[in-house]
Amino acid sequence: MSCTAHCCAIDATFDRRVAERDLRRYRRKGPNRSTRALVAAIREAGVAEASVLDVGGGVGAVTHELLAGGAARATLVDASASYLAAAREEAERRQTAARVDLRQGDFVALAAEVPPADVVTLDRVICCYPDMESLVAASAGRARRLYGAVYPRDGWWMRLASSAVNLACRLRGTAFRGYVFPNAAIDAAVRRAGLMPRSRRRGLVWVVALYERAATSS
Repeated sequence: MSCTAHCCAIDATFDRRVAERDLRRYRRKGPNRSTRALVAAIREAGVAEASVLDVGGGVGAVTHELLAGGAARATLVDASASYLAAAREEAERRQTAARVDLRQGDFVALAAEVPPADVVTLDRVICCYPDMESLVAASAGRARRLYGAVYPRDGWWMRLASSAVNLACRLRGTAFRGYVFPNAAIDAAVRRAGLMPRSRRRGLVWVVALYERAATSS
């Protein structure tokens, strides 16, 4: 495990209670709306026999849905040991555990050790990491074909909500913080990695963006 201060804050915040709650909700209702939109966009682009890298995958909603949609295997990286335990439990229930590689740690620190994948996803992960540029560069650099991300819109209402969440975290004495980065800056960081937009859906709260690797000239 590669654990930074940020990684340890994630592990403490998203503990067993939170992971068990999120897994129950996923089993009862399936993925949330923005995750469903991300998975649908990736499936439309094609996932048959693809490898998946699910960064900050939580209980593994994206991993489980893409494996069910035809992906061959997945690597799920998360800083929370409790989330990884929940993802493992669900993979075992679905009999896909042999096709899922679970790794705990700060993805930016681990990136060089993680194999590239056909599809890389970050579902509500960019908003939980203090260094957006490093996270996007490290994760986009592992994407061979598709790169999907869900992140907050950069409207004033989201910045206000993030400030309220961070104030509550400070009052509770927890180190976790949330972030709302300029959406144009996220897009520019992904493009610098050689990926071009394929689709983008902007809701009131979340942006669901899918990029594809630009074709290289022969």
